[in-house]
Amino acid sequence: MSRKGNKPFSLPPGTTATINSDSIIVKGNLGELTVSYPKNLLEVVKTEEGIEIKRKNNETISNVMQGTVASNFANAIKGVTIGFTKKLKIVGVGYKAIYSGGILEVHAGYSGSGPRRIEVPKQLKVSTPTPVEIIINGYNKQVVGQFAAKIRDIRRPEPYKGKGIMYHDEIIVRKVGKTAEGGKKTK
Repeated sequence: MSRKGNKPFSLPPGTTATINSDSIIVKGNLGELTVSYPKNLLEVVKTEEGIEIKRKNNETISNVMQGTVASNFANAIKGVTIGFTKKLKIVGVGYKAIYSGGILEVHAGYSGSGPRRIEVPKQLKVSTPTPVEIIINGYNKQVVGQFAAKIRDIRRPEPYKGKGIMYHDEIIVRKVGKTAEGGKKTK
């Protein structure tokens, strides 16, 4: 059974939820998100304790969908009230990021081709407090994570020197190079 799905959700002040036949529309001070659910498997009702997501039957797929929809609904509530943040750091000589006018320009050591330019989606706020730090804010968890992954894919961190674009809390497992591993052969 889904532990998260069985608990009723209470809405924070300033947040409203409209229940439709196959979706829940959550509105808050940061924006509006829609969470869809399969109406043949689940039922969403408003009670005194809050909003409950109930299964219509005891099949496995109903249980799975209850947990998924409950998690998506919790993320929507958090997104429209607090928002989501992803921080990226850039490691490497000459690597940097510049944000201006809705375009993020990333210099990541590609010689000859110049910097990579990425257009920032309208629903995101991007800042570069230092040239080697990128902060992404938004109310949709999927869009924030997808954009952060897109930036990280420009130059993934490599395990030998640790250079590249990585998440702020990411740990890179370093590998030992060939010369340090085998040492020099002696006769």
